[in-house]
Amino acid sequence: MRAVIVDCAIYRDGHRSEGPSDFSDALAAARAAKAGDSFLWIGLHEPTEQEFDHVSDEFALHPLAVEDALKAHQRPKLEVYDDSLFMVLKPVVYEPETDTVSTGELMVFVGDSFVVTVRHGEGAPLSAVRKRLEAEPDVLRHGPTSVLYAISDAVVDHYIEVAGELQVDLEEMETEVFQPTGGDAKNTASRIYMFKRQVLEFRRATGPLAAPMARLAGAGVPFVSEHAQPFFRDVSDHLTRATEQVEGLDRLLSDILSAHLAQMGVRQNDDMRKISAWAAMAAVPTMVAGVYGMNFDHMWELHQVWGYPAVIVLMGVAVVGLYRLFKRRGWL
Repeated sequence: MRAVIVDCAIYRDGHRSEGPSDFSDALAAARAAKAGDSFLWIGLHEPTEQEFDHVSDEFALHPLAVEDALKAHQRPKLEVYDDSLFMVLKPVVYEPETDTVSTGELMVFVGDSFVVTVRHGEGAPLSAVRKRLEAEPDVLRHGPTSVLYAISDAVVDHYIEVAGELQVDLEEMETEVFQPTGGDAKNTASRIYMFKRQVLEFRRATGPLAAPMARLAGAGVPFVSEHAQPFFRDVSDHLTRATEQVEGLDRLLSDILSAHLAQMGVRQNDDMRKISAWAAMAAVPTMVAGVYGMNFDHMWELHQVWGYPAVIVLMGVAVVGLYRLFKRRGWL
């Protein structure tokens, strides 16, 4: 069981204190503390069903929420049960080496004097959030609500950072698409499509989270202090900004893809004009040579000394004339 426990501590009056190793004893100690803001925070990483059974029994977690926490692959949501509040967030991780976006899952249980966090995936560890909170006792004094706020704020702020990284990649791709040579057409189209898939994965994390954040920013949510509503409204505003950035990226990608396809069509038409012009210039001497290669006895200039040079000059003049005509019209 210790393998999946990332951290476990009791917080009293905004300060960390190590509690008993047994969950029930630690929770009882947190609830029995004189300070009303005392609570237990336990963090788990990818627990199995057997490992999580002990935690769910001790904290009286709802079976449906436990099932969601174990199976993962959930949409961001907020569920209110009799004894706890259950929230799902999807942290986003940007990998600059491969220019890809990956998502993890973070489940938060908030109840009477306890917070249980369950993390799936390697991205977005909560150690930095815990350290930041421990450095701000005034925030921790608000109890479990402060943990829920700090986690939500960290996840949403990272959305904005990742959106900025994607914006830089998009500008580089835009430059490549609109350069005079056009780059590798096949590779560029593939990159745009893969980029669009990354943005879609990002939207799956930001879009569904808007409703839970709006609900937390309002009144009447159990286990959430009314004094925290302005802070959740701030997180909701940041989420709106991140969502707008992601939607803007998606629209720009669609426009870039359309522009790229239009450019490919224009280049193909240009190539066809060039091929047609060269074919026309080659057709004139071919026709003349074909006529004089029919071996008829009675043929114009056939028995003249200057007949052969005249035909060659005629072919040259015709080709030069066609070349100048096509060049003036922009076909060559």
